[in-house]
Amino acid sequence: MSVVSVAKRDFLDVRRAKLVWAPVALYVVFMLLFYWGQSNSSNPDFYAVMFSLATVGGVLLVPLVALVAAYLSIAGERESGSIRYQLSLPVSRTDVVLGKLLARTGVVAAALLAAFAIGIVAAWILVPEMTVEYGDYTAFVGLTLLYASAYVAVAVAISAATSSRSRAMSSAIGFFFVFNIVWNFLPVGPTYMAEFVFEELGIGYADEHLQFIFSLSPTGAYLNGLGLAFPETAFGGQVAAGVDPFYVQDWFMLVILAGWVVVPLALGIWQFRRADLG
Repeated sequence: MSVVSVAKRDFLDVRRAKLVWAPVALYVVFMLLFYWGQSNSSNPDFYAVMFSLATVGGVLLVPLVALVAAYLSIAGERESGSIRYQLSLPVSRTDVVLGKLLARTGVVAAALLAAFAIGIVAAWILVPEMTVEYGDYTAFVGLTLLYASAYVAVAVAISAATSSRSRAMSSAIGFFFVFNIVWNFLPVGPTYMAEFVFEELGIGYADEHLQFIFSLSPTGAYLNGLGLAFPETAFGGQVAAGVDPFYVQDWFMLVILAGWVVVPLALGIWQFRRADLG
């Protein structure tokens, strides 16, 4: 019950935080703009909206929602000293980390579910002639929530491993820049560098190897897992379909995202249990 008690208290403390809801509000604005754009089309495409939400909202806004919601979950209390009071109760350090994870994931999930619900209402009002594929939409929402949970876990782990607000903030920004922007979109990312090294050394490689490297970041796994929500014919194959080998199939992207929840959290707990809280 200790984990649950920590989660309940933390959820009540953070659920009204403006910094959490501001990126969600921006996500809703983008969503409404995407639906508005389809309302002017003679042949509105539901998958075009989802693809825009994934590539614009998913790449930029969802990680920001998760990181902002969780990066101070423990570090803020360590800096203020209130964490010592909490640990004076029958609560272990592991309970604190897991409770913070549950609370911050709950807040982020509630915010995103509210945004997706608004999106469906917007589709009904703005584009009544558009066919909404509810099954695919549900899969897309579920994948996005898992993706957001991965970033929440990373942020909680960073917060558990750092002792001040400034360090937690700089570490969260650094993670977002390295594992989102650099890893997946800049020509100095690991995928491009691996391709360069393979070619320079004459090492044989397949496109699947590069796709796997791309997928090792949370954002890469999310984007390459969109085949779970999109039919293979959507956008002429822009979204990767499940193909052999297994490590580039859509379902394996869920394994990678789950790994981004478990591994950073385990490291954060390990570091927090070793920390001197003064």
